[in-house]
Order: sequence, then structure tokens, then C-alpha cells
Amino acid sequence: MVRLTDLHPDDRAHLAGKHLPRFDPPAYTAALPLARSRFALVTTAGLHVRGDRLFDITSAEYRTIGRETAGGDIVMSHASVNFDRTAFAEDVNVVFPIDRFRELEASGAIGSMADLHYSFMGAYLEPADYAPSARELASLLRGDGVDSVFLTPV
Repeated sequence: MVRLTDLHPDDRAHLAGKHLPRFDPPAYTAALPLARSRFALVTTAGLHVRGDRLFDITSAEYRTIGRETAGGDIVMSHASVNFDRTAFAEDVNVVFPIDRFRELEASGAIGSMADLHYSFMGAYLEPADYAPSARELASLLRGDGVDSVFLTPV
């Protein structure tokens, strides 16, 4: 991953100038024990299943990835010149640890994995641009009984 100081000054200024929304502190909720938790994976790595439509760099949409999708069927259409895909090409679990979560589920370390997992394109959008998709995704996660999300921001 590139360091902010290594970016072109225009890219650095763009990222540093993004408006970050402020959120009220969330109400405290006691977490379930991991062995009773249902997990979903959510990433901004621009991943999708082979054959699905590519991400548009200006899109705040997400793509779904089924729990049984093989790592070799997950592709990346992340479009940043500042992102090195080498590790992903060697092992999808670097950015989307689906195989590790299958192992955790099989061993009983976690309760279960969600039926679907989700990927956004980490693009040059403002956080507010993602709000409609994030609300929709939150509803889908609740509907699937997910109580824990493992985030991999890329």
C-alpha cells in the first residue's frame, strides 16, 4: 500500500481535503461471544465474482460475493494507480479473508458466516456518496442475521 507522502501532491491534497462526516457516539452494545456471532465480510477493494460487471470508479455501488465462492473466482477491478495488486494476485485472503473465515467457522471459533459478503470500490468519492448503498447494505446484513462485520478497507 502506498504511503500518503509517496503520492503525487495533487492526489495527496485531494485525499487530505476530503470532508469526513462526524457521527454521534453509538450506543454501547455488548458484543456476542465470537462462537455465537454471525460474520459478514465487507471490503473496499473493488472485488467481484468473475463474470460480474466491473466497477465504475465513480460508483458507490457494491457487489455481492457468496459464501461458497472460490477464491479463484474473485477478481479485482480496483482502478487506483496507487494500489499494488501483487498480494491480492497471490492470495485473495490478503484483502478478503474468506478462506480464513471458513476455517474459523469450521473450527467453531465463530458461530457462522453470512450467506453473502460485500465489496465496494474504494474510489475518489465523498463519504456521503456511499450513504444510500450503506443504508441498503445495513438492511441486508440485518436481514441475514449478521451481528458482526469484518471490514477490510483498501
